[in-house]
This record gives sequence, C-alpha cells and structure tokens, in this order.
Amino acid sequence: MPAGPGTVTRGPAGARGPGLGAVMPASITLGSRTLDFSRTHVMGILNVTPDSFFDGGRYTGGSSAEAQALLLEEAGADVIDVGGESTRPGSKPVDESEERARVLPVIRAIRKRSSVPISIDTTKSAVARAALDAGANAVNDISGLRFDPAIADLAAERAVPLVLMHSRAIPETMQKNVRYGDLLAEILRELEASIDLAVSRGVARETIIVDPGIGFGKSPEHNLQILASPGFLAPLGLPVLVGPSNKSFIGAVTDSPVEERTGGTAAAVSAAVLAGVHMIRVHDVATMRQVASIAEAIRKTGG
Repeated sequence: MPAGPGTVTRGPAGARGPGLGAVMPASITLGSRTLDFSRTHVMGILNVTPDSFFDGGRYTGGSSAEAQALLLEEAGADVIDVGGESTRPGSKPVDESEERARVLPVIRAIRKRSSVPISIDTTKSAVARAALDAGANAVNDISGLRFDPAIADLAAERAVPLVLMHSRAIPETMQKNVRYGDLLAEILRELEASIDLAVSRGVARETIIVDPGIGFGKSPEHNLQILASPGFLAPLGLPVLVGPSNKSFIGAVTDSPVEERTGGTAAAVSAAVLAGVHMIRVHDVATMRQVASIAEAIRKTGG
C-alpha cells in the first residue's frame, strides 16, 4: 500500500548521524513527493510579509512571490515554507483575514506551476485550513499548538505533516525575559507536551516534525547551546528541523548586520547537518544546499 500524505517510514536505529540517530525516520510524504531522510532536506523560506526581519517587503506581490518560489525550487528547495505573518522578535500579530489575503494567492500560483511541497507557516487554524485548501501540504506552527490547538485537529483531519516548534511567550515579547533553569531539558519537555497534545487530538505521532526554535525566546548563548547539542531531541524519535538562517545570534557572534550573515548561517547549517538534523530552513537555498551537501558527505565519510 503506498504511503499516505503524512506518512513517515522508519529505518534501523542508529542509521542517522552522530547526534540524532536513536530512531531513524526514513521518509515523509508531502503531497505527491516523498522526502527520503537518507539526506538532509532544505526548506526554503518565502515570507510574503512587509516586516519580516530579513526579506520583509521583497515578495509581497503575487508575481514576485511566485517567481521567488520557483527560484527556490530550482535552487534545490525540497519544501517551500510560505508565511504571511512575521514572527521576528517584537513583531505584532496580523489579522486572520490579512494573513489569508497574503498567502492564499501565492500558494495557488505556486501550485499551478509546480508540485513542490508547500508548508504554511501559521499559528491560526483557519489560515492553515484555507492554505491546505489552496494547495499546501503541511502546517508549520511556531507556537507548538500554544496559540491555536485546533491546528492539531486540522492536521489529523487532513493527515498532513505538522511541524511543532518550541517557543515561549509571543513574538512581540519573547526576547524580553529569556530565562531557563535547564535549557535543553525544558525544550525537550515542552516539545513533548506539544506532541502529546497533538496526538491526543488525533495526529499520528509519526507525522510530526520537531523544531527546537532557534531565535524564539532564546539568548544567543542558548541558540549556540542548541546547535552544540542537537542530540538532545533524539528521545522524541521524530524528524528534526532547524532554522538558523540569518538570525540575530549570528550577528551577536560576528558583529554583522542581517544582510551580511551568509557565512555565519553556513557555519550554523554545517553544524546542524554534521549532527544529523533532517531538515534545515533557510533563505539562501542554493548556497545552503551546497553547505549541507558537503557537511553531509563529511558526516557519512566519518561513519
């Protein structure tokens, strides 16, 4: 029987990387494509917002966003992540109708031209539903179901993959009081709570991808600690996505403005891939695909 739209198949224990190989998710199916986790996959970021921290305002027009999506696919993106609400630190929420108006024309336009898997980056179940109706194949929730647990109901109903990210507070205030007693243990525990909530509402655990939430309610030191210890998520037994692209911790380490963080992003991506992450979320797909390929070759050569 062929795999369904949100099916994850598993390989042997220990088959994946030095840090995340405890349980190997062999593949996941999004729409008409199956992503084989024998390699790290690339999620290309497409923000159709006026205020995102890196590319805000670049792709707010339907034709420019569609063209960028096709360029991301050509550059090697395995998934296009479309978002209509900035979640950068200090950002304010966007009205549901405005978010739909931003993302739906873009998703429809991409779907007319390509079968590339599309994830909808949203914390609102109504936006997620409309996006799936328009042709999206997965939901990426940066709140880990904290803002709208009905996203889990929708993911279960549609049998689509669900990305659950760790974060605290809301984007507008999440960097104002960043405190952890035990960073890794608390992220692990809070992600497990998100997973348990999703499963209790009908989501198959095997259709969930987890994201430790670099840059979301974390200090620069916390983000570095996550990258230095990605194996801490192995007990979850789920695919891991990491999104370090151009974030402020890179600027804090390198003293570089956001438009000059490609090298720092490449280093963070390399560290993540060497540790065995299953997917990276980036703006510069062509460059980071190459970085990931070399890091992966090094990891495989080293056994």
